[in-house]
Amino acid sequence: MDFRKKLQDDLFKAMKSGDNTHKWVVRMLKSAIQLAEVSKGQPLTEEEFLGVVQKEIKTRNEALADAEKADRQDLIDAAKAEIELLKRYLPAQLNEEELTEIVRQTITEVSATSVKDMGRVMKALLPKLQGRATNSAASQIVKSELDKE
Repeated sequence: MDFRKKLQDDLFKAMKSGDNTHKWVVRMLKSAIQLAEVSKGQPLTEEEFLGVVQKEIKTRNEALADAEKADRQDLIDAAKAEIELLKRYLPAQLNEEELTEIVRQTITEVSATSVKDMGRVMKALLPKLQGRATNSAASQIVKSELDKE
């Protein structure tokens, strides 16, 4: 299903059910997508949509960390709820073993031998992940795998 149609359907369901959090998250995501499309000058692809969703999740994780430092339970609960709603728009996430296996295959493909080759590995790896893992998690595993060699 087209992500635009899914967002519109989800917004309609949230409005009908009176779920204000879900309604707010969908509207925020639609706004972020519209902003990205305006800056790009054309509609987003599925991969770019996943990137916008991941960026929004990252923003909520940063807000969550700040709320935990401030010991604000209301903000912590709100950020966690928003993150869970945003994760619904991502494909199933890879577990650590699956991600490590993809990283190892990519390292072999690009013939990487040291941490100096991390940029080449990441460039080849990120298109394979397509929203199934965060860039930071992938980066950490690439670094640990390259340190072994």
